[in-house]
Amino acid sequence: MRDAYHEELDSLTDKLVEMTRLVRSAISRATTALLDSDLQLAESVISRDEEVNAIFADIEASIFDLMARQQPVAVDLRMVVTALRMGTDLERMGDLAVHVAKVARLRHPESAIPAEIRSTIVEMGQIAENLVTKAGSCVASRDVDSALELEQDDDAMDRLHRRLFKNILGKDWAHGVEPAIDITLIGRYYERYADHAVRVARDVVYLVTGSRPS
Repeated sequence: MRDAYHEELDSLTDKLVEMTRLVRSAISRATTALLDSDLQLAESVISRDEEVNAIFADIEASIFDLMARQQPVAVDLRMVVTALRMGTDLERMGDLAVHVAKVARLRHPESAIPAEIRSTIVEMGQIAENLVTKAGSCVASRDVDSALELEQDDDAMDRLHRRLFKNILGKDWAHGVEPAIDITLIGRYYERYADHAVRVARDVVYLVTGSRPS
């Protein structure tokens, strides 16, 4: 019975890692759709978000079942609690990728990204992918040192987010209000995506050590 119980706990980890893979693919494809004004790709990001939601629903159901049947304590209780928190963050990351894709769809066939902003969006997309890839590795390995590094990795996203505002508010901005609103929203989506990846990493630290990083 206990072996089956711990297999169920291990299954939670596997599902979380799969969620990181899916939301990484989503933000990668959403970024490409945004930069290339690719309507088909944007639609695929939006439609495939159901896969992320389904895994999260499965995680929730498994956790409630485990809590009812096994009444986990100590490390096992931390595992189910953090799995629920991680799943919530990863589900939200999928939603944020969808928001990016919806901006691409809204502005199609035009691009929502002015030429002078493109390099910043490319970098934000790359950082988002790197953060969730690293978060997924931390979930699988429970590597506390790597999890703590995500705090510093997120600083690069924050710098790019501030750069976007400088572009929009600068005297050379010639694209008007609507593109400025698009860029503001897009920047916020990437910044929040990164924040959720960091929250996942913090939960890895809590799972292993029993305390959260300051």
